[in-house]
Amino acid sequence: MPNITIDGKQISVPEGTAIMQAAEQLGIYIPRYCYHPGLSIAGNCRVCRVEIEKNPKLQIACHTPAAEGMVVYTQSPRAIAERRSVLEFLLADHPLDCPVCDQAGECGLQDFYMQFGLYDPRFEEIKIKKKKAVPLGPHVMLDQERCILCSRCVRFTDEITKTGEFGIFNRGNRSEVGLYPGKILNNPYSANAADICPVGALTERDFRFKARVWYLSSAPSVCNGCSQGCNISLQFISERPHLNNGNRVARIKPRHNPEVNDWWMCDFGRYGFGPIDEKRLTQVRHSGAESSWDKAFETISRVLNKAKQNNQGACIGVIWAANLITEELFLLREIFQEALKARLGAPVPSSGPADDFLIKADKNPNTMAAELLGLTHGPLAQEIIKEALEGRLKALWVFGVDLGNFCEAQTLHDLSQKLELFVFQGPNENQTSVSAQWVLPSAAYVEKDGTFINCHSRAQRIGRAFAPPGDSKEDWRILLGISRLLGRPKIQTNPQEIFLEMAAGIKPLQGLNYEKIGLNGAVLKKL
Repeated sequence: MPNITIDGKQISVPEGTAIMQAAEQLGIYIPRYCYHPGLSIAGNCRVCRVEIEKNPKLQIACHTPAAEGMVVYTQSPRAIAERRSVLEFLLADHPLDCPVCDQAGECGLQDFYMQFGLYDPRFEEIKIKKKKAVPLGPHVMLDQERCILCSRCVRFTDEITKTGEFGIFNRGNRSEVGLYPGKILNNPYSANAADICPVGALTERDFRFKARVWYLSSAPSVCNGCSQGCNISLQFISERPHLNNGNRVARIKPRHNPEVNDWWMCDFGRYGFGPIDEKRLTQVRHSGAESSWDKAFETISRVLNKAKQNNQGACIGVIWAANLITEELFLLREIFQEALKARLGAPVPSSGPADDFLIKADKNPNTMAAELLGLTHGPLAQEIIKEALEGRLKALWVFGVDLGNFCEAQTLHDLSQKLELFVFQGPNENQTSVSAQWVLPSAAYVEKDGTFINCHSRAQRIGRAFAPPGDSKEDWRILLGISRLLGRPKIQTNPQEIFLEMAAGIKPLQGLNYEKIGLNGAVLKKL
């Protein structure tokens, strides 16, 4: 392992480690445009050049391997002067688009100019004109004038998606990035090209002109689009909702986790946040009229307690999906299966396209948790509905599932007429909420703390980005309220305490807590 000194700090690194990677281990940031840790080395932007003792020329830090005894200076006068020259060259034909560019505030050109630019330009304002605002596909827009030819997008589609849409065409200052003839950028991971663009050449069409990035708050979370559980940064507008047409979620970006999704995520997960703010339920309803939580809890608990006392728990049916957090699934089991002996159905399946990279066919984010809790062997939703229609059930509780996806409207109407108690609990209005006797508005997954367990048995935390709207409550909070009214008072007051109770009795979870799970998750113990 070669020993190398960078800016006076020493480190030993494995053979073949580039200077830039060694510097990062020391907490030293070297500017870069073309370098990306998830892509091959191109070495074409030249802004990462550093000074090496006994070497007459500056070398690019992204491609030069560390060698025994090497002494590197990243902030020497020569290195800073070279960066300034490279930046001046890159900006020679760059348009003055900062006031209207969506990349403003997170642009490498802006950041590096403020760090080591600040020069008096020597070029006249005669710039090469190229194409602007070119739609490349459903999610990405290209502005060729802003491109600095780092080739990240080319390498991404060549090496990661292996779809090869991008190329660099022409020569000299006429060189430009574009799509090959007859191609469109419409692969399942296309928006990652905008993520890795260091400037404003590639931008997301969905986010364009919605908000400046300095108005955004960010919360780490996990995508709920499929069982892979890609790590994400949820970016939202907390203080100026009028800037985003009332939608609180502005955009979703992948969050680096080498054990789950590296630096990437699919477009389906990225743009699947629309329902969070669409047709939200914000008020408790009874038979279509506004009601209150107190009245709902009183009526519902009376019916459930009666069934419990008469040993008629089997007359209660529950339909749910594995998009609830693990802590809520645990409470679901404790209340309906253990206490009431109800007909707790198997999770309603949600399947779709898959690939051998990140996208899984199982579109429920928490199926593994349901299996771990023994909740996957109950009757199918269709069986429970049939039992209700035949009069074998007195109560039906639906968690977030729209029965209208596999039932006729008349069937939903009949359920409402036949059942003594028909409850819908969920965040969004749908056909079931219209027909249910009681509607309990619950939080979306971005509005609550908790965990998902992905298809690789990795427990991962989701974080509450903002509060649920109106009178909505988290599902775990509603379930705790019902539990107390059924004579099963729980001392737990938050998901973390519920998780600790659950972990104490389930072997694969034993020893885990939120702190140990952390931001990157923790793999469960094998039985």
